[in-house]
Amino acid sequence: MKKVTLVIMAAGLGSRFGGIKQLASVGKNNETLMEFSIYDAIKAGFNKVVFVIRKDFSKEFEETILKKVEKYVECICVYQSIDNLPISYDFKNRKKPWGTGQAILVTRDVIDEPFCVINSDDYYGPTSFKKMYDFLTNDVDKDNYCMVGYLLENALSLNGGVSRGICQIDKNNHLVSIDEASNIIKNNNVISSNRGIIKNDVIASMNMWGFHPSIFDFLKEEFVLFLNNLINDDSEFLIPTVIDTLIKDEKVDVHVLKTDDKWLGITYKEDKKLVHDEINSLYDKGIYKDSLF
Repeated sequence: MKKVTLVIMAAGLGSRFGGIKQLASVGKNNETLMEFSIYDAIKAGFNKVVFVIRKDFSKEFEETILKKVEKYVECICVYQSIDNLPISYDFKNRKKPWGTGQAILVTRDVIDEPFCVINSDDYYGPTSFKKMYDFLTNDVDKDNYCMVGYLLENALSLNGGVSRGICQIDKNNHLVSIDEASNIIKNNNVISSNRGIIKNDVIASMNMWGFHPSIFDFLKEEFVLFLNNLINDDSEFLIPTVIDTLIKDEKVDVHVLKTDDKWLGITYKEDKKLVHDEINSLYDKGIYKDSLF
């Protein structure tokens, strides 16, 4: 059996949520969203999980997540911190980790196989993990990656504006560009953002990426450039920006695996009840059993 890894980025601060949203319970038995992702990934064929977390909540993470899932799949924890950098840099004014690009890069010493990256506080759906697993076991290569793409209208919060990677895709379902839009809100069937009106059928990235380990060399190179040109201490090193650069420089191809699965996520406190209700409906439909683990 091929080794295929799921990387879960769970080191965020959750400033808009007001707490450790990665550990917020939404299921019938107090399951977190990442537990549904782990369940779906294992069912699809993934056999290793790497958690990117912060040291300050490692004990709570172990009690809430690790003790449940480590019986079913190989688990490794790595830490994302301000000082985990590829070069020496004066970060004395920095208050938070460096973003999703750094989160992936800190896994480089524990991964040498194809892997999928997701956010801990998003629900992606079983179909998305199956499509991702099939790509990682059949098509991934050192310059051939993938991304699961969601209809933008299926990936919004009802409780406030969100940021999404808006994707341009060619006729062969290859990613041409990805551009971050913020404050995306749907009102009266119209989606608006800081960039103006966006079509409902646009494909958005929800940070579900499929990579070959070659991404680590690219990330290190781009992170060094990012730090050497940094002006604002609050800037983040984001994986969509890196991917967009690699595509434009013709270093990689990224296949977009479109899905009809509906995204669920916790951005605001008010999202929790809606996500809880939606997850419970999936139990009722038989997609999940009463106890995941």
